[in-house]
Amino acid sequence: MAQFLEWSPDLSMGVEIIDDQHKRLVEYVNQLDEARIRRDRGAIARVIAELVDYTVSHFAFEEVMMEEAGYRFLKAHKRVHATFIEQVGVFQERFKSGEDVEFVATDMQAVLVKWLMKHIKCEDMDYSETVRATLKEESLKPAEGAGAGWMHAALKRIFGGKH
Repeated sequence: MAQFLEWSPDLSMGVEIIDDQHKRLVEYVNQLDEARIRRDRGAIARVIAELVDYTVSHFAFEEVMMEEAGYRFLKAHKRVHATFIEQVGVFQERFKSGEDVEFVATDMQAVLVKWLMKHIKCEDMDYSETVRATLKEESLKPAEGAGAGWMHAALKRIFGGKH
């Protein structure tokens, strides 16, 4: 049986934008559980698709932040992200192939809960100090116009256009 996740202070990295993204991932895990309990195949499909899309963009954002901050284990962290995306893709394919909704959703949620908690508390916490130091340095620099700084650059690199 899957479990409901609650955000707790020990998951906070002290980087508000990343904490907010992690909270959103927790919400997706809980939405998956709710849809599984209702055995709502359409809701499960929607949550899985949204979770995959959101996770990919979240990872891209994190990786840009780590790169901009000069995080020394960026390459290894990217491999962890890539492996996880492959894992989630397997669940998505199992679901699309018609495998029992209960099994796929339960298995996926169990993996998500375990992986997300471990990833945030270990791998992500490892880069948080480096990113916080970069954020502090950026906040001390005079702005060079609207949207100056690495956050603007990160958003532009990931999403393009003006931010």
